[in-house]
Amino acid sequence: MPTSAGILLFRRYPLEILLVHPGGPFWRRRDQGAWQIPKGLVEPAETPEAAARRGVAEELGVEVVGPLIALGSVRQAGGKIVHAFAVERDFDPAGLTSNMVEIEWPPASGRRTRFPEIDAARWFAVADAERAMLASQLPFIERLLVAVDHSPHPD
Repeated sequence: MPTSAGILLFRRYPLEILLVHPGGPFWRRRDQGAWQIPKGLVEPAETPEAAARRGVAEELGVEVVGPLIALGSVRQAGGKIVHAFAVERDFDPAGLTSNMVEIEWPPASGRRTRFPEIDAARWFAVADAERAMLASQLPFIERLLVAVDHSPHPD
């Protein structure tokens, strides 16, 4: 079963979470329940943390350096295991630079078409992120809230 790893970017005061929307025809008309953390497949001999950093670089176009907060893993509906980390970092969604993926589209047509792997990134308030996020990844939000102090801005 494939394994992926990703990074949940967040910013505070108020706490907001960056989620990405998958590109391509399958996700085109899906919104609520489709948003995810940026992630990538864990390659052989690659650690989940290294795969998470690479996945964010490929899907957002930014390098994530520095320590990460481990958020554990979940099993998605299709069986894929996703490891997640978190980091406090700002990102301008207008600067999204996603890698491209090639798939056969329409299915069984024999035609190969290229699509951006991620077609949008957006900052969400926690309650909005919980509605927008892929259900199997929701535990990452709960774990983030436990891991970081999300109290009001200190005076």
